[in-house]
Amino acid sequence: MLMPAPRRQQGVTLIEVLVTIVILAFGLLGIAVFQSKATVGALESYQRAQAVVLLADMSARLQGNPAQADAYLTDSAGTGDGQSADCATLAVGAPRDLCEWSSALKGAAETASGRTNVGAMIGARGCVEQVQAANPAAGICTPAIYRVTVAWQGLHPTIAPSLTCGKDLYGEDTGRRVIAIQVVAPLLDCS
Repeated sequence: MLMPAPRRQQGVTLIEVLVTIVILAFGLLGIAVFQSKATVGALESYQRAQAVVLLADMSARLQGNPAQADAYLTDSAGTGDGQSADCATLAVGAPRDLCEWSSALKGAAETASGRTNVGAMIGARGCVEQVQAANPAAGICTPAIYRVTVAWQGLHPTIAPSLTCGKDLYGEDTGRRVIAIQVVAPLLDCS
């Protein structure tokens, strides 16, 4: 008995190519998702770095002027509420410091196309609050302690911060980012 000639299979190569294309498409989709998340992470990191710089700026201003420390108290720096258009016209000290900090929070340090402020975080806001009052009584000499806080809008939800600066101003509170530092205003003439 003669063996029939083996039949040649047709279309196998086409199926293999289709399976390869599907696998490649899922791989490319995964790379696109990763790239998107990496971009969001980079922007979140940039915003946090800007917040640290602005936080250090106000901390230095507050420590450099302990006699007027109470004049720095605010919960709306960066919003433009009651801010002078030109900070140079304000008196040197707390009013000018708050105006310049507010401008920096609005991104005035860096502009795009010469007009749009892009140098800060999304919806940046600064707060300065007193945590402990000074007690200059003889033998006690307790300095005042202030909390300087910067809040801004994050790009993805996380755990809601416990600090109140900017609370309920960014939609869901899980989108609000906050960074803070405590500043001691020394009593220079306490005995």
